Amino acid sequence: MSENYNKHKIYERNGKTYAFSDTSLQRIKEIIGRYPEAKQKSALIPVLHIAQEEFGGSLNADIMDYIAGLLNIKPIEVYEVATFYTQFYLDKVGKFMIEICQTGPCLSCGGDDMIDYLKEKLGIDVGETTADGLFTFKTVECLGACGYAPVMQVNTCFHQNLTKESIDNIIDLLRTQANEPKSNDDKWVEKFCLKK
Repeated sequence: MSENYNKHKIYERNGKTYAFSDTSLQRIKEIIGRYPEAKQKSALIPVLHIAQEEFGGSLNADIMDYIAGLLNIKPIEVYEVATFYTQFYLDKVGKFMIEICQTGPCLSCGGDDMIDYLKEKLGIDVGETTADGLFTFKTVECLGACGYAPVMQVNTCFHQNLTKESIDNIIDLLRTQANEPKSNDDKWVEKFCLKK
């Protein structure tokens, strides 16, 4: 077995003990209650969103192990989901996560130019966070809005038919919101996971 087997960041631990707030635990119980007995794993995605919001915007092995214990599943089952979906972060990210599509339809409509423009505008490369902690920028596979290419997503909000001017307007607006708390519409768990 490779010497690097356990060196992946998924295995990094910080030694902290994590516990959800009473409010979050109540929400998690409600979510688990939507599923049949012994199918609590079905609640994993919304629980990961709650954890990411409550524990600082990203996930680590200690947090994922805690979730596995709550849902009575194996830690690897949590790791698999957290590393598959792009809306879960294993590294600290900025207040605004900018994800721009890099697949064929978006690239053929100028997405590569928008990627280059965002790098220039933010002064960072793909996968990096601005020094002020406001923006993290990454490319992702299809965002499911090919007819409106090029497309990017900022936290939970989609922006379509991107141009340099529209990117300028979006970034300027986000900068004005830098000191405001995240609205519930900007949180995955509030927008998508708690609706009945």
